[in-house]
Amino acid sequence: MARGAVTANQTTSAQQLASVIKSARDIMRKDKGLSGDLDRLPMLTWIMFLKFLDDMEQVREAEAALESKPFRPAIEPPYRWRDWAADPGGIKGDELIAFINQDEAVRPDGSRGAGLFAYLRSLQGVDGGDRRDVIANVFRGTVNRMINGYLLRDVINKVNAINFRSSDEIHTLGMFYESMLKEMRDAAGDSGEFYTPRPVVRLIVTAIDPRLGETILDPAAGTGGFLVSAFEHLQKQCGKVEDHERLQRGTLLGIEAKPLPYLLCQMNLLLHGLEYPEIDYGNALRFPLREIGDKDRVDIIMTNPPFGGEEERGILGNFPEDKQTSETALLFLQLIMRKLRRPVGGHKGGRCGMVVPDGVLFGDGVCARIKEELLKQFNLHTIVRLPNGVFAPYTPQSTNLIFFDRGGPTREIWYYEHPLPSGRKNYTKTQPLKFEEFAPCIAWWHNREENEVAWRVSVQDVVKNGYNLDIKNPLSRRVVEIKEPSILLLDIVDKQGRIQRLLEDLRGSATSLQVATVVGSPQPTATVEDLGIVVNRETRNPGRTSPDTAFQYIDLASVTQGVISPPKVLLGADAPSRARRVVHTDDVIFSTVRPYLCGHAIIPPEYDGAICSTGFAVLTCPRAVLPRFVFYMLLSPHVIDQCEEMMRGSHYPAMKDSHVKAIRLPQLSLGDQGRIVEGIERLLSQVQLKVAQAKLLQADIVAQLDLLVPSVLAKAFRGEL
Repeated sequence: MARGAVTANQTTSAQQLASVIKSARDIMRKDKGLSGDLDRLPMLTWIMFLKFLDDMEQVREAEAALESKPFRPAIEPPYRWRDWAADPGGIKGDELIAFINQDEAVRPDGSRGAGLFAYLRSLQGVDGGDRRDVIANVFRGTVNRMINGYLLRDVINKVNAINFRSSDEIHTLGMFYESMLKEMRDAAGDSGEFYTPRPVVRLIVTAIDPRLGETILDPAAGTGGFLVSAFEHLQKQCGKVEDHERLQRGTLLGIEAKPLPYLLCQMNLLLHGLEYPEIDYGNALRFPLREIGDKDRVDIIMTNPPFGGEEERGILGNFPEDKQTSETALLFLQLIMRKLRRPVGGHKGGRCGMVVPDGVLFGDGVCARIKEELLKQFNLHTIVRLPNGVFAPYTPQSTNLIFFDRGGPTREIWYYEHPLPSGRKNYTKTQPLKFEEFAPCIAWWHNREENEVAWRVSVQDVVKNGYNLDIKNPLSRRVVEIKEPSILLLDIVDKQGRIQRLLEDLRGSATSLQVATVVGSPQPTATVEDLGIVVNRETRNPGRTSPDTAFQYIDLASVTQGVISPPKVLLGADAPSRARRVVHTDDVIFSTVRPYLCGHAIIPPEYDGAICSTGFAVLTCPRAVLPRFVFYMLLSPHVIDQCEEMMRGSHYPAMKDSHVKAIRLPQLSLGDQGRIVEGIERLLSQVQLKVAQAKLLQADIVAQLDLLVPSVLAKAFRGEL
């Protein structure tokens, strides 16, 4: 055994282990290549990862020898931990840095060959993949940021004192590791997206209650919080060796696209006892929804998908055109709906618990269409509304937990509004949410009754409200707290400041988009006639005809800024006698009556073959023109100004066909059109979210201003009556 290696019977106490980790981090603070915990924790993780792998390999090698079985290590000499790291007097300084970083270097045995990271990245599994693939994926996204090889040797020597062959020590280190992940979230920047507060994770796992034998997926695994909690939940159900084997293989699945959380997730799961973490290294959204079949579906999905992210155009193409959006939470929601197991052969359908921002609840347009599908095909049975600050200070967005299963359609939705502790205005970094506070919610979950924090809503009411799920508690009977005038005014000023910051963010987004530069610059133009007004229908929709006896009539008043209300259905003799235009999927309809009122829309698939009023121009775009580009252009001042000019002097505020044909649009490549549409939709997503937040804050300000007079009177007469 190499000098300095830890024997199997050596263990360290929790206090000693904490001291080892603290000493290693203190050493890292001296290295100029590391700027903070956001650098230090990944460094410590990959070092511990290699020590862990070597300790486990030595155990398996010994077991194979006892059973007279062949053993092939995942990492070959001289790249094993015992070959280059276990000896405290081994390679150090520039020699150590070169061995780790360089593609080719002098190895610990004196020979020349691939450097450590280059070797690890080149590993390949056999027979469908094994731990070598995991190692390669981990180190493809890992870099050594330490520049002082002597300090790095000191850190390695500290980590070498950890005995990963002791189950008690691994369990203790697992708890320490979770606390370090939380510290990493606290460090700065977007690291918070990798870490969901442990109480929220535990509540979702407790509510979903996974059972041994079910497959569990987190498609946005981050650092593995949901999978670790599910593993711990299922361990309690294991009574036989076969149960433990089932839990270890094919039960817990994850997907993670970013290299840093992928590394942290692997280590987190290994330390908690999952020997072969099955984490797919890639974007969960990279496969077309239509290609996901029954073999790809799972029993349970628990996740906290990223909010407000941006996906490349190729990813958006994996989703139905009428449900493409820049809001990643909505893309993940569609993926989850597709991947939940269908109810077959007496087995219940799959179920999901996930975190979503408020914008998903109240969003319209694409968001409303996705929610319509959710309510019609799934049973959205519960929404838990979380108070402000649960994810603070890493995101200011208010969040909710939604629970649904493939036992739809939805008939009613239960809401539970988690209250803040008495005397608290919100949760903070120093006063975070605790799992014990969910005890009333868990008790209510199994015995549901309406009360001051729980209520239910029929799905018919949700549909009537345009699929808006942002429904306030109608049963709340809380007594309004009369605050001191000075405190009340400070709170109002704080909210005004938050509104101002939202407006500044919006101004920055609008300025950076610069769509006007593209539209306003001199461009070759094409008339609407070139885009097509009910022309080339046969080449675009071969064999399509409108129904003879059933008509859907889209009323003028029901189309506003892209939203088409459910049309009237007219049958037989009730069908309109006047000639009307048939519309098909992706046609752009454009109101020629008062076009500045924005009566525009793109026809979704469910209205294919409908008829619309002659008050609309129907634009059928050829393949070289994106319908969404035309739609946004028709809503723009660039076009509305032209319409106003054409109608000048007219007694009736409507455009003639000749006017419509004369509208001039910029003639751009498909790529440029796509980039403009993507930029517009990204901006609109930000605008809608921030406008909604500003409106909520403004409503709070108005409500608090109404309390100002009672507050002053309460202060004036306090103690006098």
